[in-house]
Amino acid sequence: MSKHRVVLGVSGASGAVLSLAAARYLLRLGAEIDLVTSAAAERTLAQECGPDAVETLRSMAARCHPVHDIGAAIASGSVPVSGMIVAPCSMRSLAAIAHGFDDNLLTRAAGVQLKERRRLVLLARETPLTLAHLRNMAAVTEMGAIVMPPVPAFYLAHETLDEAAAQVAARAVDLMALSPPCAQPWSPSDSS
Repeated sequence: MSKHRVVLGVSGASGAVLSLAAARYLLRLGAEIDLVTSAAAERTLAQECGPDAVETLRSMAARCHPVHDIGAAIASGSVPVSGMIVAPCSMRSLAAIAHGFDDNLLTRAAGVQLKERRRLVLLARETPLTLAHLRNMAAVTEMGAIVMPPVPAFYLAHETLDEAAAQVAARAVDLMALSPPCAQPWSPSDSS
């Protein structure tokens, strides 16, 4: 049995490739994934990553939970998990988490991470940001979450969008502190 169990939430924001990349890194670390996806996330996965993307993501999970199953194991703090990543995190999901609206399994599982003082990493995906978005980001940060907008590491000069997304996902997984870092680190040029 894996020593780490991680909840991977996927909401309906653009950037669905981040969920696939995060799942791949979690699997490389031997983590068990509890997957919860919103209906909008499944639509976005199909649009952005292809018609088989939802099934590909589900195949990487140890357990798949319907978003409306508020009675699933991950809705309880008594179920030990190492934390949760929401990749991508829509502004609707961010707002629900920030204000304690545990109205579906994704937001309830995120709320559980906060109340149990576990890691919660939110790849908040929107631009430009409204004052409401910023206030919600501040609120979840004050509660202990880590807000990580999926900003590419431009200094690494990735050649493809998949490479840039993989680096962002690796950083998100690194923030879970499950193992030594797997993201490519910045290295100063010898010519400076």
